[in-house]
Amino acid sequence: MFGISWTEFLVILLVAICVVPAKYWPEVAKFLAHVVKYIRKIIWQITDFSEEIQHRIDLEKPIDDLLQNASDNMFGEKIKTKKKSVVKKARKK
Repeated sequence: MFGISWTEFLVILLVAICVVPAKYWPEVAKFLAHVVKYIRKIIWQITDFSEEIQHRIDLEKPIDDLLQNASDNMFGEKIKTKKKSVVKKARKK
């Protein structure tokens, strides 16, 4: 959790309990609840945004593959080797 261990977290919590007077604990708890809700909201937004990006990337992959295959077929070595074998077979006859 944020790069700190549970023991460090408990020590921070105990120090906070000792430093903050008891009459302010409900306000501190409400504040922490708002902070946690805000952080969760941000995390969900980031997660949704990253999923949307991944979805768009996945949609573009087939197009990229299609373009790569088309360019390979038009300018690549695959066509040249096939044509050479066809030409060689025609010459042998």
